[in-house]
Amino acid sequence: MPPTNSTMLALGTPAPGFALPDPEGRVHDLDQVMGERGLLVAFICNHCPYVKHVFKELARLGDELPGLGIGMVGIMSNDIEHYPDDAPDRMAETAREQDWRFPYLVDASQEVAKAYTAACTPDFFLFDADRRLAYRGQLDDSRPNSDTPVTGKDLRGAVAALAAGSPVPTEQVPSLGCGIKWIPGQAPAYAV
Repeated sequence: MPPTNSTMLALGTPAPGFALPDPEGRVHDLDQVMGERGLLVAFICNHCPYVKHVFKELARLGDELPGLGIGMVGIMSNDIEHYPDDAPDRMAETAREQDWRFPYLVDASQEVAKAYTAACTPDFFLFDADRRLAYRGQLDDSRPNSDTPVTGKDLRGAVAALAAGSPVPTEQVPSLGCGIKWIPGQAPAYAV
């Protein structure tokens, strides 16, 4: 299956609300994960090679963003019946192995992915303090099996601007990865 690009939701879009469980069943909502200066929402999963390629950078972001006043949350929206590697028990295992310190949440109904127009894994959405979309796009230019190192430069540039109270550049490159694995018959129109 060919890689999928992010939909590039309109900048300035308000952050859709959510209340989702982590693998242990604790529910986290938008208010709880929001930082003073913003929030990074990352649609990720366990099995996608594009996400595996950036596992370590996700851990670094999870460690660094709170110090900048920016919250971070990972959301897994894949159909776990057909993709059991993404089931909650495997999510917990991946988060432990990768030392992710951000909440990694289960979007079993896929409604949150649809609200964000998430299309691929990884798919990044960075919101400002007013919960308005400031960045959506790629982490950086690195891809699996490329010689380009993972630096997170695109997303980190947006984070740095946001943390400094500066405008985030509006020229942004779509993320690229595995398409979200929709429940059969449930794929949104933008994903077809």
